[in-house]
Amino acid sequence: MIVRFDGKIVAVTGAGHGFGREIAHTFARLGAHVFATDLTADSLAETASAGGITIRALDLRDRAAGAAWIAQIQTQTGRAIDVLVNNAGGVAGQGPVPLEDVSDAAWNTIFDINVHAAFTLCRAAAPGMKRAGGGRIVNISSGAGLQPSLTGIQAYCSAKHAVVGLTRQLAHELGPFNITVNSVAPGFIRTNAATEKQWESYGPEGQKALVERIAMKRLGTAQDIANAVIFFASDLAGFVNGQILQVDGGR
Repeated sequence: MIVRFDGKIVAVTGAGHGFGREIAHTFARLGAHVFATDLTADSLAETASAGGITIRALDLRDRAAGAAWIAQIQTQTGRAIDVLVNNAGGVAGQGPVPLEDVSDAAWNTIFDINVHAAFTLCRAAAPGMKRAGGGRIVNISSGAGLQPSLTGIQAYCSAKHAVVGLTRQLAHELGPFNITVNSVAPGFIRTNAATEKQWESYGPEGQKALVERIAMKRLGTAQDIANAVIFFASDLAGFVNGQILQVDGGR
């Protein structure tokens, strides 16, 4: 089977860099009309330079703005979104600190961008998908959603576990409407400033040890994650629902 998304409407968050940019580019190469969002217009412009991608800078901590973005896509295209990829997330520039030093604001920020944004966009997109008779939602979680996090950041680990829970619950709620909800859980991949900082913090010995714990003895790439998203969004995964696919080279 040749996987194509000609005529499909795909929405991707966190598309200004890393996983999100590669996911957006891959869908566009496969024929989809991609709508992409991230915090900064400059990074999105670089993503859009590949063609086939409509961009809008947006802070998804603003739930009303996130819901309005979904509504705008549906109004502009005159139809429901076919594929929603909730990729926005991360550690918001935070590093590991002792539990007693974690502020409410720091905790809330990570939950806002990793969990609350995904919930808001799923809630906004689901009615249109129901009316259309189906759809695909793919949430990017993390290996940190299944075990303790290499980041050492309590909120990040907790938030990614919440993304896994949201995925599984929505799969059961939306499955009867032919809407599948699945999640890709990446291992450690160097894709942005935050992961580069984390990588450097390990030092040569720590870096070597991390790679040695991977069965394939190498780090993955953003394209590896995009490939998994494409699978979940394609007809190949028509009867795959509520699943968490670890893309980590085997740990």
